[in-house]
Amino acid sequence: MTMPKMISAKQLRERLQDVVKKVRHGERFTVLYRSRPAFDIVPVGNPPIDLIPLESDSLYQAPAVGSSESGNVAARHDEVLYR
Repeated sequence: MTMPKMISAKQLRERLQDVVKKVRHGERFTVLYRSRPAFDIVPVGNPPIDLIPLESDSLYQAPAVGSSESGNVAARHDEVLYR
């Protein structure tokens, strides 16, 4: 089984008909709201997928880079988001 595709809430609103067609053909989506996962869209009757532990996700383990307009570095953002 494949991992869900990420889609923003705005993209979902704009492409709902296309997303419905893809879900009916077995695709799964994780909807992001304000850049955070909010909910999954899965085909009816399909068993849940096995999620990998966050710590084993290569992106989660990536070093922090850059800074924001507020002056906070990415490491601080990660701390707030992932605790």
